[in-house]
Amino acid sequence: MNLKSRTDHPPPHPNRNQLVSLSILLFGIVLLFFSIIISIHFGAANLSYRDVVYAIFQFDKENSAHIIIRELRLPRAIAAICVGAALAVSGAIMQGMTRNPLASPSIMGVTAGSSFLIAIALAFIPGITYLGLMMFSFIGAGVGATLVFGISSLSKGGITPVKLALAGSAITSLLSSLSTATGIKFNISKDISYWFVGGVSSVQPQHIYFALPFILGGLVFALFLSRSISILSLGEETAKGLGQNTSLVKLSGTIVVLLLTGAAVSIAGMIGFIGLVIPHITRFLVGTDYRWIIPFSAILGGILLIAADIVGRMVNPPFETPVGAVTAIIGVPFFLYLARKEGRGL
Repeated sequence: MNLKSRTDHPPPHPNRNQLVSLSILLFGIVLLFFSIIISIHFGAANLSYRDVVYAIFQFDKENSAHIIIRELRLPRAIAAICVGAALAVSGAIMQGMTRNPLASPSIMGVTAGSSFLIAIALAFIPGITYLGLMMFSFIGAGVGATLVFGISSLSKGGITPVKLALAGSAITSLLSSLSTATGIKFNISKDISYWFVGGVSSVQPQHIYFALPFILGGLVFALFLSRSISILSLGEETAKGLGQNTSLVKLSGTIVVLLLTGAAVSIAGMIGFIGLVIPHITRFLVGTDYRWIIPFSAILGGILLIAADIVGRMVNPPFETPVGAVTAIIGVPFFLYLARKEGRGL
């Protein structure tokens, strides 16, 4: 009788959720494309949407508007997409590996570490190339993450989400102060201010050429790890019980985070809270499967940073509000909400 009642009411179609997720993903891609068009349109020089579309698909070297679009605004839009995607995916991976809802590159000291090593490079290696700065950014990301997790692991009671956040805040403040002191001591304050303010206003095409391979490689690697991170997010004991090599997954995930964050900071400096907010929004939309979370986070992160860049240009024209300030308006209240929710873990 029970068996019959079960067959009378078949379960929902197993692919229904996937179809919904795929539909949202396609909508996000379309929205991202239109965000690029709108971002290129806004600026000190008034450009029509027709010029924007023609400059992208039919570039005319004799047209000054097309030159502005190709040399200045299109690289800026691409940089916003790359940086937003990199930071959002980094945050998603960190939250999945640590099962810590407060984890993100800006809170865990990763971005501060990158900026600090960039300041050191500018101080002691005058004339260093952009590729060299990127290498220092990668190393700094690793230094920042190591310090935060090392300090948290030494605390009584082990690592908790709030302890990680507190350690990250402390290390971020320390490294930022050291970077400022380095700038004053070696008279490079103007040079390092770009990485502290955070933004894509000064992005040049060469930045994209050098950083894009690292970001694309990191995103592909993240997609490759997505299934393993989904299993690891269930808990380390559960993952080991399912036969997963958790140490290898964590090491691989850490490499991806350092690649993505290091490349993002080398382009746009310290931009906070994208890696915190976007993964939570993504999980609300598509659930806990990282095979969906990672591509969704990449798209939503790109959209958020482009939108923040547009808002920064509209707040006080013709001056620009730093993108980091715009993202902080969204991220700080969200962080306080999460910290209060997880405060019982102290």
